[in-house]
Amino acid sequence: MFRNILVSVDGSEHSDRALDEAIDVARADQARLTILTAIHQPPVWAASAMAAGACAVTAADLEKEAVDLMRRAVKRVPKDVPVTTIISRKPIRHALMGSLKASDYDLLVMGSRGRSALTSSLLGSVSHYALNHCPIPVLIVHADPDRTRADAERPAELPGRTSADADAAGGPGAPAPLPA
Repeated sequence: MFRNILVSVDGSEHSDRALDEAIDVARADQARLTILTAIHQPPVWAASAMAAGACAVTAADLEKEAVDLMRRAVKRVPKDVPVTTIISRKPIRHALMGSLKASDYDLLVMGSRGRSALTSSLLGSVSHYALNHCPIPVLIVHADPDRTRADAERPAELPGRTSADADAAGGPGAPAPLPA
């Protein structure tokens, strides 16, 4: 039974699913939920003279994005689940480990893109890092594979042909009817 759950969110589909799972566990166990997100740091090029103008990404923009993300996450938590929020300026790995040391969490819930071990080792994976460094149980949640697969299998509409045309022709894989 879990009493104090930490969930990391970043606005991605797999992060949203992780929040849903954390809420379910918190409700079932009558646990407290803490939602953590990190403010992304502006890329180095954003401070260059070339980035000046409309395309420049500012720290204030990224902070507003993190605050908006946190508001949306908190709105999804039912009223019967006690919730605490943490918005960190540290990189997410450091924010996670710091939060775990600072409080008495007994479960970490987070999403994962489902990258392979090789890709994760090359690009870095926060969930992989947490699995290897976290002193408490970690629940990794992947994006809904059926939804992702269904979206990938949906045929692109061709010019002059709609989904209704494909259905009338016998389904998405059927050839389009020839013009009369």
